[in-house]
Amino acid sequence: MSDRVNFPDDRTDDRRTITSGFFEREVYLSRAETATFLRDLADQLEAGSSFTISAAEWEIPFDAADPVEVEIEFSEQRDRELEVELEFTEPSGSDDLSVR
Repeated sequence: MSDRVNFPDDRTDDRRTITSGFFEREVYLSRAETATFLRDLADQLEAGSSFTISAAEWEIPFDAADPVEVEIEFSEQRDRELEVELEFTEPSGSDDLSVR
């Protein structure tokens, strides 16, 4: 099983890999596309801590630590809006830690 979680517009392998700095994109998906994306992400989280989120022009490989922050926000200012945000944090520390 691949660790890739693709957005539905994922058509090419010619992508920019994002590993540092700041990157943000808003993507509008149908309910069916959103459900597929969330299922793919859930499968990757259940299988392990590494996954790659990608679209046609970019990809972000990530190794997530526990816990995952889940934020739920509801607003009724103009339109009724429900926001669900998942925040993953990279594990802290170093893999080459040793005691001699």
